[in-house]
Amino acid sequence: MPSPVCEKSGLAGRLIKEGCFKQGVRPKVLTLHSDRGSPMTAKCTAQLMADLGITQSLGRPRVSNDNPYSETRFKTVKYHPGFPGRFADIEEAKGFCRTFFEWYNQEHRHGGIGLPTPGQVHFGRGPEVIRQRQDVLAAAYAARPERFVAGPLRAAKLPEEVWINPPLPVSAVASRQRIADGNGRDGKEASLN
Repeated sequence: MPSPVCEKSGLAGRLIKEGCFKQGVRPKVLTLHSDRGSPMTAKCTAQLMADLGITQSLGRPRVSNDNPYSETRFKTVKYHPGFPGRFADIEEAKGFCRTFFEWYNQEHRHGGIGLPTPGQVHFGRGPEVIRQRQDVLAAAYAARPERFVAGPLRAAKLPEEVWINPPLPVSAVASRQRIADGNGRDGKEASLN
């Protein structure tokens, strides 16, 4: 009888493989970030990702907010007016999620990515949406410049990187290490607090 970890990693593997096929993901392009749950750290999942040319990225131990995309989505779900808080059964939860994620991906204008929808960004249409938005803003300014006392408006840009916990610059890491080792600037014992 297979272990529960192998069964769950088999489901995770199926999801990853089907997702890559459906989205046309080429090898050596995708980095998959996940928590350190047993299905994602299982040897068979790691091997599947290696076979598919996917780079595996695991969350840091005891850090719950390592994935900005997932964290943003969870917050949006939780605070959405239609979120019931609890579901009567799994079918009700699946129904809500189908509707919600279609709305989130195709209609929700996301401020953290310059106001296109996540679907537009995912399928590479984000830059064109931003260009069109800039054209509309420029036309509005040209038609009534007196309404724009601070000058022409600029459409938000797509971010090049998205972080919740950005990596520290090397100098900050070295400073923290000196403090952790008890070697503060004045030679006295120092603490992180």
